[in-house]
Amino acid sequence: MTEVYAVGGAQAVAMLAHGVDDLCDPVDVITGPGNVYVAAAKRAVNGLVGIDSEAGPTEIAVIADSTATPRFVAADLLSQAEHDPMAGSVLITDSVDLADAVERELGALVDATTHLARTKEALTGRQSAIILTSGIDQSVAVADAYGAEHLEIHTADARDVAARIRNAGAVFVGEHSPVPLGDYLAGSNHVLPTGGTARFASGLGVTAFLKAVSYIDYSADALAQVGEKVVALANAEDLPAHGEAIRARLER
Repeated sequence: MTEVYAVGGAQAVAMLAHGVDDLCDPVDVITGPGNVYVAAAKRAVNGLVGIDSEAGPTEIAVIADSTATPRFVAADLLSQAEHDPMAGSVLITDSVDLADAVERELGALVDATTHLARTKEALTGRQSAIILTSGIDQSVAVADAYGAEHLEIHTADARDVAARIRNAGAVFVGEHSPVPLGDYLAGSNHVLPTGGTARFASGLGVTAFLKAVSYIDYSADALAQVGEKVVALANAEDLPAHGEAIRARLER
């Protein structure tokens, strides 16, 4: 009978990175999300193996204007807050009325949520906020500076606003495209950059499992055309043996 082992968390990361006799060989790349312990374990083995990122805690930002539906915005902010006490839920809006309405809706929704303690801690933590802006231009600038893992657009011209976003893990366009769609069904990857790393990183994709190898193949004639340039650069860096490796071939 085949034995089945279930291993998760930081222990699984260690097992995959180092291997276990008669159970699994070490792997080359470890990807995927997890809690703070998984993130710490991935950081510990990074270099021994490749990792995609140190993802988490989760976060959502919502750009909204006066046309947004307060209950939708509140429900979406809550949906990420229930993940973790460290989860970030941020509303970016130029409408004071909308901000007040969302706060009222959140109050009612939080009291009825299943994971009350961690949700309240997340929503009242320093990582969550309502940010009032002077207009949509500033809202976009704030969102790009934040670089949210999940960014929802609840504005009258949601597609136009979405096209202006440069820093986000995934952009959810319009009030009928909430983040849970991306979590479970829409097809966008669920492993996304967090903590502002969307400024330079992308979500998990096939490229995380690919690597490039360079091939350099010069003929004698091709080397003769550029060889002295390489020698000049090597001498400028005070690495004369580099230049001699070229010159030996040029003098042949």
